[in-house]
Amino acid sequence: MAKQVFINLAVTDLQKSMDFYTALGFSNNPQFSDDTAKCMLWSDTIYVMLLTHEKFLNFTNKPIADTKAHIAGLFSLSTDSIDEVNTIVNNGLNAGGTEPTEMRDYGFMQQRTIEDFDGHTWEVFYMDMSKMPTE
Repeated sequence: MAKQVFINLAVTDLQKSMDFYTALGFSNNPQFSDDTAKCMLWSDTIYVMLLTHEKFLNFTNKPIADTKAHIAGLFSLSTDSIDEVNTIVNNGLNAGGTEPTEMRDYGFMQQRTIEDFDGHTWEVFYMDMSKMPTE
């Protein structure tokens, strides 16, 4: 079995969050979804679990961070082109997300940032390894 990554996010509005992630290009897996959780697929091995606060608290004894005020993690999504970066982020903005910083261009990598309604921060990037500095 292939290794899989599940990112679990506490969200305040499950349907609104599912719609946002759908706009970014994720698809819903109904097998792992119900009225307290939505499983969103980025690829065959990468999943984002959107969980109501009540459901999320079943997995931890720590309080849920206020990710609108504090960063709790940076999640990154690679793409095949800068056009795909722009499409994903623009779709997210049109779905109500925010872009807290301007695009960054590192020469070999271009990166844009989008935040969902709860402040979860995603770095969407394209990297051209042929332009990677050698030193």
